[in-house]
Amino acid sequence: MKKTGEILEQIQQIASGMQAKVGDAIRNSPAQEIEKNVKALMNQGFQKMDLVTREEFELQSKVLAKTREKLEALEKKVAALEQVGN
Repeated sequence: MKKTGEILEQIQQIASGMQAKVGDAIRNSPAQEIEKNVKALMNQGFQKMDLVTREEFELQSKVLAKTREKLEALEKKVAALEQVGN
């Protein structure tokens, strides 16, 4: 009869072997290749769309808001000057 230590060692060897085989199967899986191809296609599509990053968008939104404030202030000044001229 085998001792408990020998049995545990065999179980550990079997588990390690199974883990290695599952790892190999995942690495060689077509799903990984499909994922890589889909990511590449999406990146190409995004590049053709000429998209901007979120940071660029937010920066431009702030610039636009400040420009609107300045425009409104200038419109008020022009309106006041027109009133004085009339």
